[in-house]
Amino acid sequence: MSNSSLSCIIEKEQIPSIQFSKTEVLESKKNKTLRAHYLNRAAQLGNLLKNKVNIYFMDANDKLMRVNTTIWAITTEAVVLKQGVTIPRNRVVYVD
Repeated sequence: MSNSSLSCIIEKEQIPSIQFSKTEVLESKKNKTLRAHYLNRAAQLGNLLKNKVNIYFMDANDKLMRVNTTIWAITTEAVVLKQGVTIPRNRVVYVD
C-alpha cells in the first residue's frame, strides 16, 4: 500500500496542534490486526536500532497525513513518539 503521494507530510513537532477524531479509521478486524503487528514491529525497530518509519494517520477532518519518525512505545490508546508526542492508535492507517 503506497499512500505517500496522497498524504500531507508533516514534522513530528506539528502533531500536538492537530485535532483528532475519536472514531476508528480501519473497519476490518484483519486490518486492525495488521496495524497492531506493524506498530509493534516499528516500536521494536525504533527501540533497538533507532529506525524511523512512516506513519500514515488521519486528522479530525479525515485528511491523510504522514510523519517520518521513531516510535518509542505503543499503548492500547496511542502511538508514543519522542518528547511525549502521541498519535491516537485508532487514527493510524498504515505504517511502513
